[in-house]
Amino acid sequence: MQIDLSSTGKRFNRDWIFRKLTYSFYSNNCYAITGSNGSGKSTLLQCIAGSTNISEGTIIYKEQDVIGSDDTYKSIVIAAPYLELVEEMTAFEFLQFHQTFKPFIKGMNANTALEEVGLKTAVHKQIRLFSSGMKQRLKLAQAFLADTAVLLLDEPCTNLDKEGIALYHSLIEKYANNRLVIVCSNDEQEIFFCKERVDIRDWK
Repeated sequence: MQIDLSSTGKRFNRDWIFRKLTYSFYSNNCYAITGSNGSGKSTLLQCIAGSTNISEGTIIYKEQDVIGSDDTYKSIVIAAPYLELVEEMTAFEFLQFHQTFKPFIKGMNANTALEEVGLKTAVHKQIRLFSSGMKQRLKLAQAFLADTAVLLLDEPCTNLDKEGIALYHSLIEKYANNRLVIVCSNDEQEIFFCKERVDIRDWK
């Protein structure tokens, strides 16, 4: 997968969050989007994910040299603190539901995914009863363990304790290879593996 941004911009009312952003993201590479709090990192990631419309320019998704279609979303998964979980569901039910449109990687299922992120004992627990750290682990499970070419992460260690951060590092080592990974963060423990750095302040 390749994602090309050309003279891309986003504004809310009269305020431009970023403008004239031209950049290409390539498979088998890991990128960090950096910038001060409120600078627009998350907005840019949402634009790349297709969940927020851009105000100018273009974003083109290319997979195996073919420009992406309406099914491009099937190749992209995102985990972010502001994305809600279906709290009436159990952890197992949520991952079963999620895999109907974002299938797991080969050999993975809802039970093994929950075990992978340390939620084995919470399989049948309603998400509304989860701690904030448990919810973040579940978000990481649905993102890292989905069979997608693109993995988007926004402040992925939010609400995680020391063990949770170690889990994140393990997931990176196991499941970030051979994908296009973009992480929004200024925290080095979240972006330590990203060789490419994109400072959104360069496009203000």
